Amino acid sequence: MAVTLGEEVALLALDDHSGAAKNRSAAGWAVAGGVLLDLTLAGRVAVVDERLTVTDPAPTGEALLDGRLAKIAEWAERDAKAKVGDWLGKDQAKALEAAVENLCARGVVTEHKHRTLGIFTTRRYPEVDGTAERELRHRLEDVVRYGAEPDERTTGLIALLHAAGLHAVAFPGVARKQVAPRMEAIAEGQWVTEDIRQAIRDMQAVLVAVMTATTAATTVATM
Repeated sequence: MAVTLGEEVALLALDDHSGAAKNRSAAGWAVAGGVLLDLTLAGRVAVVDERLTVTDPAPTGEALLDGRLAKIAEWAERDAKAKVGDWLGKDQAKALEAAVENLCARGVVTEHKHRTLGIFTTRRYPEVDGTAERELRHRLEDVVRYGAEPDERTTGLIALLHAAGLHAVAFPGVARKQVAPRMEAIAEGQWVTEDIRQAIRDMQAVLVAVMTATTAATTVATM
């Protein structure tokens, strides 16, 4: 079963036992970035001088991508001067929810609801059988830890995970220093064509910038 980059990030972030999202904020940024990267590779959007534009509004056939594409088109029409980082900031929480909902629709995860004190409803999304995540993690392991050559989608996914600082989510129990150098090298995109390499670099640069700004703001707020 083929899933989008954003859905792959969401699948990695969902805890195997509880079904809750780990590193929720960073995962949200990476999901939103994954959606944009998929749309860029599909020729639906473009980032020029940090500006996000819709180049082709035609549906891709993927529910998650088409839902975000429609929202991007509405947003860009209202504010043509807004930067791609502004869209990611606006969409990061909603994109994660949309990715998880789509994984539910695909039958990859299932929704469990729990009511606390008869008032608050908590939702968790455990996997149905774990097959999709196992295949995804094996693919990442082969490329990052054992030196296999990545395809363009795996290159894009690794670049997103690296930029968002989701090393522990991608490789639980493995020290960051053991995987970060290889992930950084893959993110440079030497295995893909120049146009795809540029799209990955653009999205990675935006994610690094917004994650750095978010971390700095959080640090200041807690001082």
